[in-house]
Amino acid sequence: MVAPDRVPGPGRAGGALLRSNRWGAGWAMLAASALVVFCLWGRASEAAPPQIQIPTEEQLQPGEEYTPTGVEGFLSGLARTNFLLGTMGGVRPFLAQYGISFALQETSEVLGNVTGGFNTGFRYDGLTQMLLQLDTKRAFNWYGGTFNVSALQLHGRNLSTDNLGTLQTASGIEGDRATRLWELWYDQKMLEEDRLSIRVGQQSLDQEFIVSQNALLFVNTMFGWPMVPSADLPGGGPAYPLSALGVRFKARPIDPVTLLVGVFNGSPVKNGVTGDPQLANPSGTSFPLNGGALIIAELQYSYPALGSMLYADQNEPLARVYKIGFWYDTERFNDVRYDNMGLSLASPLSTGIPQQHRGDYSIYAVADQLVWVDPNEADRTINLFARAMGTPQTNRNLIDVSLNFGMTFHEPFLHRDDDTFGIGMGFAQVSPQVAGLDQDTAFYTGAFTPTRTNEVFLEVTYQYSVAPWLQLQPDFQYVFNPGGGIANTNGTGQVKNEAVLGVRTNILF
Repeated sequence: MVAPDRVPGPGRAGGALLRSNRWGAGWAMLAASALVVFCLWGRASEAAPPQIQIPTEEQLQPGEEYTPTGVEGFLSGLARTNFLLGTMGGVRPFLAQYGISFALQETSEVLGNVTGGFNTGFRYDGLTQMLLQLDTKRAFNWYGGTFNVSALQLHGRNLSTDNLGTLQTASGIEGDRATRLWELWYDQKMLEEDRLSIRVGQQSLDQEFIVSQNALLFVNTMFGWPMVPSADLPGGGPAYPLSALGVRFKARPIDPVTLLVGVFNGSPVKNGVTGDPQLANPSGTSFPLNGGALIIAELQYSYPALGSMLYADQNEPLARVYKIGFWYDTERFNDVRYDNMGLSLASPLSTGIPQQHRGDYSIYAVADQLVWVDPNEADRTINLFARAMGTPQTNRNLIDVSLNFGMTFHEPFLHRDDDTFGIGMGFAQVSPQVAGLDQDTAFYTGAFTPTRTNEVFLEVTYQYSVAPWLQLQPDFQYVFNPGGGIANTNGTGQVKNEAVLGVRTNILF
C-alpha cells in the first residue's frame, strides 16, 4: 500500500484526474501502483479569493454614507455608498467607537468551457467572506494590537473538477462546499514607526507571502497562491481555503526594505490524513500541530518608500515592488516515481510503498512595476507583474516550475476611474520524474498513458465598477495542454485545449 502520511489527495479546487487507464484482468497486481498514479494526477492548484476591505473611518463618516428612508431613499443612495448596507443603520459607526470593524463580501460567478475538457458546460460557484477586526488601541487603549477572525462560506459547483481537469484551476474561489473558519490571529506592532510586528495564530500565507498585488485582479487561481507550493506542499500548504497555526515576524529595518519570516505547522491538516484536505478539516477548527514545520522567508524592496522626498521640479517616480523568498518544509515526502526497493511504482514487482525523502523547498521571485502614468489623468496607469518559482527536488514534486506574467490597465477608458483591464498568463511544468512514471505506466500496462509535460493558460479580464460596492467582471481564459497532457474520459486521446468564459460579481455589504 501507499504510505499514508503524504499521499497527495484530490486538489482543493479540483484537478486533473487519471481517467484513462483500463487495467486488464492480467494486470490486477498493479493496483498499488495505479493508486499512486491516481493520487499524483489528483493534485490541483490552490485558490485566492478577492481581497475584502475593512471599512475605514473616512468611509463611515456621515457625508460618505447614507441613511436610507424608505425604498426611494435606499435606491437613491446605492450609487454613492461604499457598502451596500451603508452604516447598517448606525451599527458600523457604533462598533467603530470600540475599535470593532466588520466586513462582509459575496463573490459569485458563472464559468464554463465551450471547447475541450472532459465535458463542456457552465457551473455556478460562490464565496461569502466574513471578517471581524478589533483595534486594541481604541478598545483597551493598548497601542499596536489587532485581533482578526475571518470565516468562509463556499457554495456552488466546481468547474475545474467537473469539466476541465486543469492543474491551474479556472477560478480562485473554487473549493469544497462548506462553512469554515479561515484565519484567527493577533498582530502586535512594536518599535518606533511600527518597524516590527509579530503575528501569532491561524494564518493563511497567501495573504502576505508570494503576493503580486497587480495579479490579484484575475480570476484564475494561479494569480493567487502559486502552482509549486499548491501542488507540492502537504495539503497544498496553508492557503485559501485552509490555514495553519504559526508565528510571523515582519520587520522594516530601513524604509524601502521589509523582511517577512514565518514558521507554521508543516501541513494544514493532521498527519496521516489522505484524500481531500478540505474534507479532512471541513470546519477549519482542527488546528493540527503534530506535523513538521514550514519555514518561509521573504525580502521585499519597494520604491518610492514610505517617507521618500520628492522635489518640486522632479517627476513622480514609477512605483515598483520586488520580492525574493524561499520556503522549506521539514515533513517527509513520497518519491513520485520509485518505491522503497528502487523499482518503478508502475512495475508489477513494486511494493507500492514510495521511497521517502526528508524535507522539500522552493525559491521564488515576484515583481510589480508601474510602467506608465497618463500625464493628464494620474489615475490612468499601466502596471506589469511577474512571478517565478521553482524547486530542484523533482523526485518528490509534481510541479517543479511555475510562472505567471501579466499587465493591468487601470481606468482604460477616461472617467471610468474604478475599472481595470488585465491580460495575463500562467505556466506550470510537470516534474520529469512524474513524466517518467507516466512512461513506466504505459510500458508496463500497455494502456494509453500520455506523458505529461506542461500546461499554459492565457486570461483576459475586465473589472467594471457598477458602484463602489459592486463590480462585474467578464472573463475569458484559454488553456493549452490541460493537466499537462492527460487522457480524455475514453482513454483514446488527450483532453483538447479549453476555452473558458464567464462573469464574476463582487458585492461588498
